[in-house]
Amino acid sequence: MSSSTRRRELGRGERVLPGLWRLRLPLPWPGVPHCNAWAVAAGDGVVLVDCGLHEPGSLAHLERAMAQCDLRLEHVRLLVCTHAHSDHYGQAASVIDASGCELWMHPDHAHMRATVDNPDEVRARRFEVALQSGVPIEPLRQWSAGARSRASGIARLVEPDRDLVQGVVVDTDLGPWSVVHTPGHAPSHVCLHQPDRRLLISGDHLLGRVSLYFDYGWTVDPVGEFLTSLDKAAALDARLCLAGHARTFADVAAHIEANRALVAQRLETVRGAVAEHGPITAYDVVPLLYGQGLTQLTAGWWLPETLCYLRRLEVVGAVRRAGEEPERWVAA
Repeated sequence: MSSSTRRRELGRGERVLPGLWRLRLPLPWPGVPHCNAWAVAAGDGVVLVDCGLHEPGSLAHLERAMAQCDLRLEHVRLLVCTHAHSDHYGQAASVIDASGCELWMHPDHAHMRATVDNPDEVRARRFEVALQSGVPIEPLRQWSAGARSRASGIARLVEPDRDLVQGVVVDTDLGPWSVVHTPGHAPSHVCLHQPDRRLLISGDHLLGRVSLYFDYGWTVDPVGEFLTSLDKAAALDARLCLAGHARTFADVAAHIEANRALVAQRLETVRGAVAEHGPITAYDVVPLLYGQGLTQLTAGWWLPETLCYLRRLEVVGAVRRAGEEPERWVAA
């Protein structure tokens, strides 16, 4: 069944452990049908970790999922967001309005704030980067027109009441959860670690299947940051991972190694493409890396990821910019 005709999911809730519930919330994106929020018992209510995308009817899906766990929005005593992407932060304002809770999130969330405050500027910057990366003007104009028609997925901008930085602890009935800053996927990304039970709420740092995405243009080296964050996660020795998408999983160390291996493979593929075909644009690297060229569905994912690999290789001295327009890359 195609993504356009596939029936949308409904919000669903289930208990994972006593005092810990998974709230599965639908998404409208092809290939990414849902995201997870997590409710953790805390006194007479819950700490809600992540809250889903904002779109028409989305709050009802969250309420439906919570009701299946005998919970209501009024039970939320604290909202914690693992990072400031729309599918994890989008309904924050709605949850706060319904519950009166505080929001805790990492302060490096300019990547989200810009999409809400200056969406036209963000789209213009992405258009400029794509053009500089060698994307032909005609398909780029079509893709940009499609992007303008899409909503941000964020109800409204809400600043955190507390910065969720390394050293902060989130108290729950299952014990304290330590904040571990894990940038790479996003500058604002954190994981929550409960050491006594060896639990890890991983957001999008680790997923049920290996799937890579990096925010491009907000930090110097997202791929390098992601690899360092994998080392942080490995040192925690978690035995059960509660991820932002897909099911919980126990083979945490294997997932970390699989992410490392995929990053290494893609870096080597990009390095080889530049060595063999350089000077080469990022746009021309994409089909050599993914086996097919960009489309409107993949342009916002594959091009930034490819640019992040090129940047990583530049940082370690394997490639350099050739200084042409559009920008081309050669072996260093």
